[in-house]
Amino acid sequence: MKNTSSTSVLVLLLFLWTSCRSVEQEAATQTNKGAIASRGMVVSAHPEASKIGLAILQKGGNAYDAAVATEFALAVAYPRAGNIGGGGFLIYRKSTGEVGALDYREKAPKAASRDMYLDAQGNVKPGLSTLGHLAAGVPGTVEGMVTMHQKLGKLSWAEVVQPSIDLATRGVLLTEREAKGLNAAQQEFQKANNHTSHLVKSTEWQKGDTLHLKDLALTLTRIRDKGRAGFYEGATADLIVQEMKKSGGIMTHQDLQEYRAIWRTPVQGKYKEYKIISMPPPSSGGIALLQLLQMVEPYDLKAWGWQSPNTVHVMVEAERRVYADRAAHLGDPEFYKVPLNGLLEKTYLQQRMASFNMDKATPSGQIQAGSPRLESDQTTHYSIVDQWGNAASATTTLNGNYGSKVVVQGAGFLLNNQMDDFSVKPGVPNMFGLVGGEANTIAAGKRMLSSMTPTIVEKNGELFMVVGTPGGSTIITSVFQTVLNMLEHGMSMQEAVAAPRFHHQWLPDRIEHEPRALSTTTRQVLQSRGHQLQERPPYGAVEGILRLSSGKLEGGADPRGDDTALGY
Repeated sequence: MKNTSSTSVLVLLLFLWTSCRSVEQEAATQTNKGAIASRGMVVSAHPEASKIGLAILQKGGNAYDAAVATEFALAVAYPRAGNIGGGGFLIYRKSTGEVGALDYREKAPKAASRDMYLDAQGNVKPGLSTLGHLAAGVPGTVEGMVTMHQKLGKLSWAEVVQPSIDLATRGVLLTEREAKGLNAAQQEFQKANNHTSHLVKSTEWQKGDTLHLKDLALTLTRIRDKGRAGFYEGATADLIVQEMKKSGGIMTHQDLQEYRAIWRTPVQGKYKEYKIISMPPPSSGGIALLQLLQMVEPYDLKAWGWQSPNTVHVMVEAERRVYADRAAHLGDPEFYKVPLNGLLEKTYLQQRMASFNMDKATPSGQIQAGSPRLESDQTTHYSIVDQWGNAASATTTLNGNYGSKVVVQGAGFLLNNQMDDFSVKPGVPNMFGLVGGEANTIAAGKRMLSSMTPTIVEKNGELFMVVGTPGGSTIITSVFQTVLNMLEHGMSMQEAVAAPRFHHQWLPDRIEHEPRALSTTTRQVLQSRGHQLQERPPYGAVEGILRLSSGKLEGGADPRGDDTALGY
């Protein structure tokens, strides 16, 4: 009798534990599904950021409150890319179906000039646009979050900022991946700064070490109390300008005070029965994604199968044409007349694929930008859906790992090296190997071209998917593949973000692929058709949310990083 009673108690306790366990624990038992939730979901690059975003949703905040909280939490917990010293883009979709796009991309300072990174002979000075104070554009993140919250937020500004202040005050426990990242950047931190920052340590960083962020906590407190003025004016602005003056930077108080985020109209298009909503210029991501999807739509990718020779061949041939267009036609629309509608016209895209041959690769040397009709590593992403069905897809960046490596003394945050995303010299590749032209040359006050592709997908007029990724030049193709993994190959959200990837960007003329992305047979067939292949380490960190037919949400967090999907 005693044993029976004990067994009953154990069974009851097990039942209660199973009933109450969190969504993410439940999802861990499903090998092919991500986190499953009924009400809300946050997927980001760091577990602390996802926890903070989820807590805001559970408190009654909407997706946009959670986006602010997640963005600032990434600035604390994920210094390689999360930031208040960088910028980004956000796509939103309200439960009513209203959509919008927010551009909080960095800008060139007023003292920037076209040839600022060239020597007397007109050659690019190595490293000048990537390391140090001259590499930094005017940050847009804080202005972007303030602007979004004023229009779309539900909770108070203090409520959504405070959790990140608390996190910075107590410090962040390093993951193994973040400890390795900091160790790899030590020499560059020392070279870029004339003070010893909190990111530099006399011995190697280890998993479990605490990253102390008291200066950043004070900066975030000023932002909490004064909004945009807590960053672009007063003590924080003074610290940024002092940092510039002592090390040859060109950013001024006027640059900071005049920076503004811009509401833009998303680019939208169809892929079969799906509506794709993505980011317009100065991001190239939305236009490129729509071009890619429309170029491959006539081909039966589903019948050919995932990563089959024909599927990869068609996708790569579309990619090389789209990236050639990107180099010639895309830039900041305030400075260059982007032929947006012309690039997306069906007849134009058909013409671009007219030279496509199923039996052989088209050498990139034979591919140039088209003539559309003219009209009068390190980044991070988060995806959020709330209990009302509001959705946010945001990609934010410092550009390279830890940006310019410059830490603003006394303020505790890193500055971006986003100036390298301009065409420093037309025809010369940037750090990601992307070649640009006149459309993306440097000019004072101009926003540099981006590959960020925050995207929302609708089906039958309802929210279907929220997706995006970091990855420099690979962002566009990673989102492209993830979308096709879902729409053509029937994968779950988690399977779609985890699937091995490949990439082609016109120049250099090669298919770069992760170790398990292409089978031996596929590689052999592609090589027989004239494709050059190069294996590379895993890349990107796709964060996605899928609305299931049951109405529940599936969060897919990329296993390539510390990415975490949490819901309730």
